[in-house]
Amino acid sequence: MRAPRLASVIERRLLVNYRVDPDTVARLLPDGLRPQLVRGHAVAGICLLRLGSVRPAWAPAAVGLRSENAAHRISVERDGPDGVESGVYIPRRDTASLVNRWAGGRVFPGEHGRADFTVRESEDTVRVAFATRDGSTQVDVTAEVTDRLEGSLLFSGLEEASAFFRDGSEGWSATRSGRGRGLDGMRLETDAWRVEPARITSARSSFFDDPERFPPGTAELDSVLVMRDVPVRWQPLPPLPTPRPPTPH
Repeated sequence: MRAPRLASVIERRLLVNYRVDPDTVARLLPDGLRPQLVRGHAVAGICLLRLGSVRPAWAPAAVGLRSENAAHRISVERDGPDGVESGVYIPRRDTASLVNRWAGGRVFPGEHGRADFTVRESEDTVRVAFATRDGSTQVDVTAEVTDRLEGSLLFSGLEEASAFFRDGSEGWSATRSGRGRGLDGMRLETDAWRVEPARITSARSSFFDDPERFPPGTAELDSVLVMRDVPVRWQPLPPLPTPRPPTPH
C-alpha cells in the first residue's frame, strides 16, 4: 500500500544541537551514509516536536490529531543520482501517541517507540522531558527564546543555522522490524519555514551523555532553535537500501 501524504502544523519544535566527533558518530550510521560536517564537526541532536492537525493531506484540519514526539537525529550526506544529497539519519523515534506508535512503519514511514512526556511552555521558555517505556532513553531540555543565536561553534548566526536545517529536510529512519526494506524515508515540506534562536538553560540526554556511545569530549551541546506554528506537509519517500544495517545502540 502506498503511504499517504500527510499534513500537520508544527505547534512547537525544539532542535537541540550537538557538535560531535565525526569518527565517533560515523559508527552509528548504516553503509551509504556519512556525517555531514560543519566547520570540522558532525552535527547531531534531538528534535522535540508537538504536531497538531495531523491528517491525510486531502482531509480538513479539524479532523487531525495532536501528539508529542521526539527524534534523535544525525545530519548526513549520501551520494545520489544527481550528486551529494543531505538529510538526517534517525536512529530512534518516540511518541506519546498510540496512533503514531501503531501507524509508524505501517501506514506511514517511521517506526516509533512509546514514551511519556512532560511539557511546560510559556512565550519565552520551553521545557520538554520524556522517558521511553522501554527504559532506554531519557531526555530533559529547557530553553529560553532569545533575540540572537549566540555561543554556537557550528553556526555563525541564525540565518546560517536555519538554512542548514531547512536543507536537511529528508529524514531516514532506522527500522526494528527486520523486514529488510531498508531505511524508511520522509521529507518535510513547507512554504512557511521559520525558526527562532534560543539558549539552553539545562539539558540532559541519556543518548548523548552515554560515555560508551560518546566518550568524554566527543559530543558537546552547541545550540538550540525553536520552531512554532508552522504548517507543513510530510512526503513519504521510497525506502533507502542499506548494504549494512546500523550498529545496534
